[in-house]
Amino acid sequence: MPNDSEILHALFKAALSAALPDGKFDGRLPPKPKGRTIVVGAGKASARMAAAFEQAWTRTGAGCEGLVVTRYGHAVPTTSIEVVEASHPVPDEAGLNAAGRILQLAENAGPEDLVVALVSGGASALLSLPAEGVTLADKQALNRALLKSGAPIGEMNLVRKSLSAIKGGRLAASAGRAQLVTYLISDVPGDDPSSIGSGPTIPETVDPETALSILRKYDIDVPPHIAAAIKANAVHRPAAGGPVHMLATPKMALDAAAAKAREFGLNPLVLGDAIEGEAREVGRVMAGIAHSVLQHDEPIARPCVLLSGGETTVTVRGQGRGGRNAEFLLALALALKGEWSVSAMACDTDGIDGSEDNAGAWFDASLLPIAREKGIDLTSLLAGNDAYTAFERLERLVVTGPTLTNVNDFRAILIR
Repeated sequence: MPNDSEILHALFKAALSAALPDGKFDGRLPPKPKGRTIVVGAGKASARMAAAFEQAWTRTGAGCEGLVVTRYGHAVPTTSIEVVEASHPVPDEAGLNAAGRILQLAENAGPEDLVVALVSGGASALLSLPAEGVTLADKQALNRALLKSGAPIGEMNLVRKSLSAIKGGRLAASAGRAQLVTYLISDVPGDDPSSIGSGPTIPETVDPETALSILRKYDIDVPPHIAAAIKANAVHRPAAGGPVHMLATPKMALDAAAAKAREFGLNPLVLGDAIEGEAREVGRVMAGIAHSVLQHDEPIARPCVLLSGGETTVTVRGQGRGGRNAEFLLALALALKGEWSVSAMACDTDGIDGSEDNAGAWFDASLLPIAREKGIDLTSLLAGNDAYTAFERLERLVVTGPTLTNVNDFRAILIR
């Protein structure tokens, strides 16, 4: 029987494999157009999606062209679709220029052309084209404030749409003369297409008062010119969109991990794919569920694994090297108080937990005793949002590098 670390890593690997776009365009391709096939897209998985689309499209005997923008370090080789790398989570000039070129490609598409949009998590920051009256520096400052505020990703994306010339269905409006089809990899709770990458090709109404109320809620300073730009950038009559196909979702990844768990003789229980909240509070809640399993074999009998996804948040108060998954995991470990029969892993499926070099971390029953031996004060590190340092010193980081997909967080709690 593999040890706990081997099992947890195998479950994560199964989840990642299910979230890749490879082979998932087959049976979902649109008819070949009379004109050009123009591919546009953005997100942490967009380069891998572009390569997979090229392969599937080439098998039909057709060609394509276009441009996608992905995070630095996430590019893959493609044949005819250009891949540009840019900054995430705070946008930069490279993303700004790529977004402008993508919007132009859509605007130049004619009635006999096909526009294929490939969108995944991360597109909100990577596809940064400010609305009139807003500068890139304005958007960067607002992004940083939102990231530190503890606002959930859905609220952050609503603000981003209100300040964008390309999100919130505006890319679809620009491609209005052409046929449009969108392929998505979901990283949002509930898999709402308009929330994935802030929905550049998903028509919707954009209400400026919603964005302004979110900014007020988190006490984020809004200069008058930004408030004016938000109000002027409202969308009251959304443009028409095209067919939307979901290539991968958090639930697909968790189901694949559950199938792998059964191979190890474990009872899997998927607690949900859309769990949100403060990372450390979610960790404490999960510890309570684990204690219920230990004491009562409820809500599932041992040996088992509790699986969950979604996206927690961290309200930054300390100066540490954090990451929401590492923070969740450290809070979970402390709440379990060294329970010998429980081990766990929490990782971001894009391979980057926050802004550090790790996907997440893992622990087993040896974590707290080793921390005491080494004089590591885990409680203080958690209080300072420094969970990365805790797991780094305890050699429990999970480092994958870019995974080229993104279906949000993966959490597994193994109970013997």
